[in-house]
Amino acid sequence: MQRSSRSRIRSLQVFDTELNADTVEWCPVSPHHSILACGTYQLQTQKEEEDVPPRRTGRLYLFKYQTEAFMSPLTELQRIDTPAILDMKWCHVPVSGKVVLGLATSTGELQLHALCDSQEGSSCLQTLSSMEVGAERLLLSLDWSTGRMDSSDVRVVCSDSAGSVSVLSWDEGGLKTLSQWKAHDFEAWISAFSYWDTHLLYSGGDDCKFKGWDLRMGPSSPTFVSKRHSMGVCSIHSNPHREHILATGSYDEKVLLWDGRNMRRPLSETSLGGGVWRLKWHPTQQHLLLAACMHNHFHILDCQQDANGGSCPVVASYVLHNSLAYGADWSRLTPSPSPTQAKETLTEVGGHLRIQYESPTASLDTFLEDDSGQYIPEDITASSTTGDGLHPERDVTSFLVASCSFYDHVLHLWRWDRTAPDACS
Repeated sequence: MQRSSRSRIRSLQVFDTELNADTVEWCPVSPHHSILACGTYQLQTQKEEEDVPPRRTGRLYLFKYQTEAFMSPLTELQRIDTPAILDMKWCHVPVSGKVVLGLATSTGELQLHALCDSQEGSSCLQTLSSMEVGAERLLLSLDWSTGRMDSSDVRVVCSDSAGSVSVLSWDEGGLKTLSQWKAHDFEAWISAFSYWDTHLLYSGGDDCKFKGWDLRMGPSSPTFVSKRHSMGVCSIHSNPHREHILATGSYDEKVLLWDGRNMRRPLSETSLGGGVWRLKWHPTQQHLLLAACMHNHFHILDCQQDANGGSCPVVASYVLHNSLAYGADWSRLTPSPSPTQAKETLTEVGGHLRIQYESPTASLDTFLEDDSGQYIPEDITASSTTGDGLHPERDVTSFLVASCSFYDHVLHLWRWDRTAPDACS
């Protein structure tokens, strides 16, 4: 007997970020799960006669997700002009009582911003601290040492365009560099802590190497060096639910799953196409992995069979972006309403299809509404099954995802609905 499930993806909202968008992050700290940040990167070209380097500018957006708003659930709260943002991460736990967002910028500066209540009763970001980690280099990534939300030893790891990795700490006195070392021959695209042992961290670079480091041993030599990827390693994410398991992505278009106790060869290898820029494990579903694949859209992998040596199946894909797929993140919120909540509305009135938006990429999306303008979820438009095979009488799990793409400068909010697996022969 084989277990199978059906799923559907639909777009909820598109937001024009004006500048090229490359990173999105939902706040992981309760009760702020409805807060979403988006970072942008814009190369300002100079006139040919001007003998000056091009400027890189950026903008940080802050949004709030309104559960009850069906047409436009994201509300913009704030925008802040910054240097170009290449990566950002919320700290998974409050730091000195503050919810903190870290930015890796094109000026080599690490910026920390605190989430605060605004005078209007909403939320806003206020600058907490900043530090130039390296002169004349771009900070390319950052990660916090608190992935499983149970560490009081809060540190930040950054990687940069000079191939260096830096570890910093922060307290009320500001940021402080604990260590910095040359980790890769070319750009160090990614750095990440182990979520199970905060002494361990990983890095990946344009030299095609994936390396491990133990901060107790110092940076003189890595704990391992893997050359299994054939091109630059640009994404690493430790699984917060399964000890020793981590995922890597590369320009070679492959996702590799690893067991940290045996780094000689990966547990599985999955070809996705397009170059795997970012990987995100789901915050509660231990086997689901979200991948931003640059030239080949966004994909969700089911990594339940990672120990079999084969590839992980793609269970859903989001393909409405028309440019480089860079930023993606899972929300901890569940989209509303559920199918059971909306059934009575459907039986009382008929529905008609309406265009929800025309995005900057000229993609159209639609939603179903009744005569009074109320939203009707598409997965309940038939009594037994929907047009795409979802069964309302079975459990439907809904996931909320934000993604962004570069040259078309758009942020997308979308949902993935998946039925519980059923037994079939």
